[in-house]
Amino acid sequence: MLQLLYTVILAEMALILTLLFKTPLRKLVIITLDRLKRGRGPIVVKTIAATVFVVLTSSVYSMVDIQNRTIEGGLANPTDQVLMSKHMLDASLMGFMLFLSLMIDRLHHYIKELRLLRKTMEAAKKQNRNFEDGKNGSAEEFKAMGEEIATLRAKIKKLESECETKAKEAKTAEAEAEALRKQSEGFLLEYDRLLEDNQNLRNQLESIDQSLTQPDNKKNM
Repeated sequence: MLQLLYTVILAEMALILTLLFKTPLRKLVIITLDRLKRGRGPIVVKTIAATVFVVLTSSVYSMVDIQNRTIEGGLANPTDQVLMSKHMLDASLMGFMLFLSLMIDRLHHYIKELRLLRKTMEAAKKQNRNFEDGKNGSAEEFKAMGEEIATLRAKIKKLESECETKAKEAKTAEAEAEALRKQSEGFLLEYDRLLEDNQNLRNQLESIDQSLTQPDNKKNM
């Protein structure tokens, strides 16, 4: 389970880095995501996300249940501590995986929006140049063309403003991806610490079992 979650998280982080930098691989990733969002793709993705969310909720419920047992008993059971650590790690990784999936979806959306805005802006500029080259004509035609040019220029300014806004959002998404990378490193360190705590708890359990076994052996003798 943990290996699968780490594999998925690393794959999602690689996809985010691919989408952030303009490389030939990004075009292939965008095409793949476009195809994934057609047909039954969204249904499959939503089903998987819902399943992961249900498992995440189950882990959180188990953590709350263990915490309540600990409060009622007044003493932390080593087995409960191990289970608590495992559920906490599972819940953290699943939540992180869902968040990365959302980041990939938003980055893909913003990249497509930026491409569409650039194409629209280029078409408007080209049309504007054509109108400026064909200014010869009657006064009424010239006036009408002037008004249309003014409208197009206003549209170009609006598109440039939207393009700048989208670029800022893309930069923000890049900063969030960097923060997520640092957070994932923290999760890896936490996972190593939990593994060490788990091993210590197992050693304590073995020591307790041995101490309980020795009095039984003495009684049998």
